[in-house]
Amino acid sequence: SNKNAEFTIRILEINGFHDIAINRKRDYNIVFGNSVNEIEARAFNLFSSITQIEIPSSVTKIGELAFYGCESLTQIIIPSSVTEIGQCAFAKCTSLAHVENCSSVAEIENNVFENCTSLTQITIPSSVTIIYSYAFCECTSLTQIIIPSSVTEICKYAFLQCTSLSQIKLSSSLTEISMYTFKNCSA
Repeated sequence: SNKNAEFTIRILEINGFHDIAINRKRDYNIVFGNSVNEIEARAFNLFSSITQIEIPSSVTKIGELAFYGCESLTQIIIPSSVTEIGQCAFAKCTSLAHVENCSSVAEIENNVFENCTSLTQITIPSSVTIIYSYAFCECTSLTQIIIPSSVTEICKYAFLQCTSLSQIKLSSSLTEISMYTFKNCSA
């Protein structure tokens, strides 16, 4: 058998999806059916060979640590149906360079994109009202960030050690920027 063969996992008829028990080092295409409405906590945790995922419009929630450590994940398309993304959902996705949409998310939770070292830019949607601690910590390739007028609070260390961050556009509607929000942003 070919150790580098690509396999397809079809996820069709379940309401949630939690911690599938398969070899996390193999190459997989993940194909979601339209009846999947939640990607539960740790569902694809440490799947090192996933390169991209398109989440169907039936999904409303991505659980914490859902894609944590998916080191080969380069792109994720998040439909507007997703209103909640849990803590650390995409943390340590070191190849993640592009996040598309996520236009209905109200909060960017703690550590959601922490250590996504290939992420160069992200559009914070106008639905977001708060960016929690460490949300973009150690996104060392992030060069610019535009905070929309909907955001009223940015918590401590949200952009800690974003060493390439050279352009920050803040909105006048911000009421609180916590201590050390942009600590060690040396660019």
